[in-house]
Amino acid sequence: MFYMQDSATGKQTSLRTKDEAEASSLLNARNAAQQQPTLNLHLARAYLTASDPAFVERDWSVVMAQLQARGKESSRERFATAFKSPALDGLRHKRLLETTADDFFAVFRNAKPSTICFLKRLHHLALSAGWIALPIVAPNLWPKYKPKDRRGITRDEHETLLARETKAEWRLYLELLWETGAAQADAAHFKAEDVDWQKQVA
Repeated sequence: MFYMQDSATGKQTSLRTKDEAEASSLLNARNAAQQQPTLNLHLARAYLTASDPAFVERDWSVVMAQLQARGKESSRERFATAFKSPALDGLRHKRLLETTADDFFAVFRNAKPSTICFLKRLHHLALSAGWIALPIVAPNLWPKYKPKDRRGITRDEHETLLARETKAEWRLYLELLWETGAAQADAAHFKAEDVDWQKQVA
């Protein structure tokens, strides 16, 4: 019985034949099957480099930088914070040309919904810019976001917070939130405006 041996791992696998000619044909077929993807990748690099020299070397950090440079200052700050997520570390310096769906699935397993949302924007930007020829992940394979139920606090919960807070300024801030119904960020940006209460008398 003839066997083939992996030159990298040394693992042997039976070719299930005692015929030497048949075994040789099977071995050649296996080698060709393994070499073809590598050959196709080299050919793709050669053609793409001719039209876009940066195509081969462009990685996801370039896409992150491009997206982070867009929009308002507040948007750029959100992008910068989101792209620091450890869940993106495995993808950050991965070349676009060598990225597979498995690379994205690895991010899906470890990332928060917000990180996946930003990753989707990165993917869309790379596709729109022509930096990837086809979607790496089909639309139906992206994780579905399921928002959690939200509610306002009750009067009893509000009173409990006030009872635990020892600083007067924070107690006043909590009262402001309760009376106005504002979110914390909104209340923090409240500004006083001068109002002319005098009425014109004819």
